[in-house]
Order: sequence, then structure tokens, then C-alpha cells
Amino acid sequence: MLIIWRLLTVGGVNAGWRNRAVYFKKHGIETEFLYTTDHGGLHIMEDVAPVYLTKDEEKIVNIIRENQYDAIIVVDTGKAFKWLQKANYQGPVIVEARTPELIKLTPHVKSFRGITPETIIVPSHYQKRLVSILTNDVPVQVIYNGVDTSFFRALRLDEIDYKSEPHMPKDKKVIAYIGRVDKRKNWPLFLEIAKKVRQEREDVEFWVVGGAQSVQRQEFAERWRAEQFTEFVKWFPVIPYQQMPHMYAKIRESGGCTLATTKSESFGNTFIESMVSGVPVIASRMMPVTELVKEGETGLLYRGQNVEDAVKQIHKLLDDPALHQKMSTAAIQHVQKNFGIETVAEQYVNLLKKLVPMDSGKNEVKSDD
Repeated sequence: MLIIWRLLTVGGVNAGWRNRAVYFKKHGIETEFLYTTDHGGLHIMEDVAPVYLTKDEEKIVNIIRENQYDAIIVVDTGKAFKWLQKANYQGPVIVEARTPELIKLTPHVKSFRGITPETIIVPSHYQKRLVSILTNDVPVQVIYNGVDTSFFRALRLDEIDYKSEPHMPKDKKVIAYIGRVDKRKNWPLFLEIAKKVRQEREDVEFWVVGGAQSVQRQEFAERWRAEQFTEFVKWFPVIPYQQMPHMYAKIRESGGCTLATTKSESFGNTFIESMVSGVPVIASRMMPVTELVKEGETGLLYRGQNVEDAVKQIHKLLDDPALHQKMSTAAIQHVQKNFGIETVAEQYVNLLKKLVPMDSGKNEVKSDD
């Protein structure tokens, strides 16, 4: 099958699809990906599945027409329905609605240009509410993102690659912001929280992981340097995907946490990656964060975009090693039970088997698709 998405990013959507592609292959389902714009995510995907990267409409139509896919999944790409029409694609189409902002989501689910999707898949109940505002004609189904718990896990001390970046600070607890530096992820709030925490304690170091291809990277870099955040906020624009479990392991060993300042999410892969690695999460109390993080058990939540309350939750976690250990253990168990790729991807496999009967000679997925 083919997955069509505009943006080849280092982010939750592609991380989630990487996990699915690996799992699907075990069930005889071969996955290919088509992107129109590269934002630095190729290294995440190219080792698990074929990737097409082009904006050329003629090439895209030929890819769809010539490969004769058994199913196509369109992720937040309104233009894709025109490509499917031009290719005269007759197979089942699934739409994934990932964008958490209504105004940006609208063009991708409002008009399917004569294509009738089988269903719309969303990664959270919050996102289902959002999509339901825009369409009543297509059924909407929640399938959570999953994490590969054999890859993201609480590494033993002898497994951690201490030579790779980020390097662990001595006698400091790490608080990490992971993801793009853009308006929605709200990096200015993260810096305000970091400044306030630093004013009150010396035993912390902040990490910003990601942002190399972000729209606001220059704006972030200028403020980071101008206001002397460089002294206690370390920025790692690119961390290879294979090194991510080691990064989480260092945060956990330091007694630290991940801190999310996002204004809106449709899911949030870094939450489940962090928790299954034994790293508690501190984030704003909002949906769908409350679907992922069990407040007081696997992480702590603060009010809205409130700096003071966020700082209070950070102190509470960092100053109580027993609480940190308890949350670390609970977080691992929570994700393994509810968000392991074996659990959530199985729902997708069952859906695909209904749409493309695997015992049909005509529709059987070919290994060279």
C-alpha cells in the first residue's frame, strides 16, 4: 500500500508510520511512502520502506498508476485526491486526519474530489471531535499511534551510549524539550519556564532536541543566544533516530523529565516514547495529553500555559526521587499496555484485511509493491 503525505519531517506522524510499516511487514503488508517536501525526515523512513520524494504531479500520477496499490492512505494532503482521480485509482482509500488546528485541517477533509474514502482515521478522541465538526459523510475511527517497545525502552546502564550527544551533565538533572521549534510547539514558553527554573536552582540542565528544519529555527537561535540561554539550555538540532533511546535513557538516569509546552496536538508521539523509556512527562493539562499521560501516575500536568504552575510541577518531580522512580515504572507499564505497536497496529491490520482480503489472488499484497 501507499502512504501519501506532504511533509517528510522528523516528527510524530512519521515516527508512528515507521513503527506501523515495520509491524505491517510481519503481516505480509508492504508499505511505500510518497512525500512532496523533505524537512529532514528521510533518515527515519528510508531504512524501513521505499520512499518517493517529488512535487511533480505527472510523476506522482505515474507512481500511483503503475504500482497498482491495493490500498492508499492519504494523510492531510488535499491535493492527493486529484492525483488519485488522474491515475484512475479504483482501490480503497483511507484518510488520516492529523492536523490539530481546525483552519489547517479543513482543506484536507472538506473535499475529496469525487473520491469516497472508506474511513477517516484519527489518533485520538480529541481529534475525532475536531474532524466530526468538518464532515458527517465518512465514518471516523480512532487508532492511537503506537511505539515499538523493543526499540524505545528503559535501557540498562551498560547499554547506554554515553559517547554520543547529548552528553550527560555532571550532577545535574535534565529537562528536555523534544520536537520542532515552531509556534504550535510554543518554544518561547519553554524558554520562559527554563529561565524561571534556573533562577531557583542550579542542579538542572535543559535540552532542546530537534528543530534543524523548523520554520522558526532562526528566531529561536537568535533569542537563545541574545538572552544567554546557551549557558544552561543545550540545543541539539539533529539527533539521529537510532540514538533517541539513548537520549531518553540519559534523561532518566539524571532524574529528569521531558517538558512539553505545545499549544495543541492531535496525539504526541514524544509523550509515549518518553514514558516507555521510563521518563516522566510534564505538560499542559489539555486534550489529547490527558488521553496519554495519567496525571500523578506517569507524569504531571500544569494549568494552561502557566509558567508558575509548570515550574511548581518541575520542582515537585525533581525534588522527590521516590516519586520519580514510581512514575518511571508506572509510565513504562502504561505505555506497554496501551500504546505498544502490537496492540494499536493490529487494529489497522484488521481494517486493511477487511478492505483487501489477503486470501484473494487479485488483491493479495505483492512484495514488490
